[in-house]
Amino acid sequence: MMTDSVAATSAVPDSTPVTKTIEWVGPFVLFAIWLLVDKKLPIANPAKEIVRDLLLVAAILGLSRRVLPRAAPNWLASIGLGIGVFATWVAPDCIVPGWRHNVLFQNGITGHITTSIPPGELTTLMLVLRTARAALIVPILEELFWRGWLPRWMQDSDFNRVPLGQYTLLAFWATAALFAAEHGPFWEVGLLAGVIYNWWMRRTRSLGDLMIAHGVTNLALSLYVIETRQWSFWM
Repeated sequence: MMTDSVAATSAVPDSTPVTKTIEWVGPFVLFAIWLLVDKKLPIANPAKEIVRDLLLVAAILGLSRRVLPRAAPNWLASIGLGIGVFATWVAPDCIVPGWRHNVLFQNGITGHITTSIPPGELTTLMLVLRTARAALIVPILEELFWRGWLPRWMQDSDFNRVPLGQYTLLAFWATAALFAAEHGPFWEVGLLAGVIYNWWMRRTRSLGDLMIAHGVTNLALSLYVIETRQWSFWM
């Protein structure tokens, strides 16, 4: 077991179980629903991108403001960790040409690589919006879910009784595996990223540090995509 006996690091006012859960998972669920219906929405870009970002920010502030971290005591190390995760994310495709073009990564289960922004819509405004969302919004809503709620809920349905950063062996690896599955054809680097982020959460017990690390990874990846025009990294 990887369970640690450390006192809870997040003091959140008492509320109903449903309210507690929504605070941690609400913005992530909204983001997931938007991704499912995105192509069916009768809104053209870039207006659709702006509406999405405003809705996500409103969800974070409206639903999750009580549980948002107030500090990141290991921010400098978190920046370095985020850059390291970015390096591991692009390394396989840089080192081995065609690495991802085989059935191990693209199949009926993991899906196939498609860019989320059509080439004809890659304007400067769209690139700015996409980069800002990846670096500033997505890390918050994803870390609230992946490191703040899910591993604790796996250990106790009343997850607020489980300290931030405490993992059982099952919670650690199941969270990493599900994080990998979220990234489809990039599952193997998603798994590695999930393991690294989980380890950092266990070590720092600071959700703020995880948000910084995740944000730096996404920012570096976005800048890399724009510079190299390898749009496949933006699924």
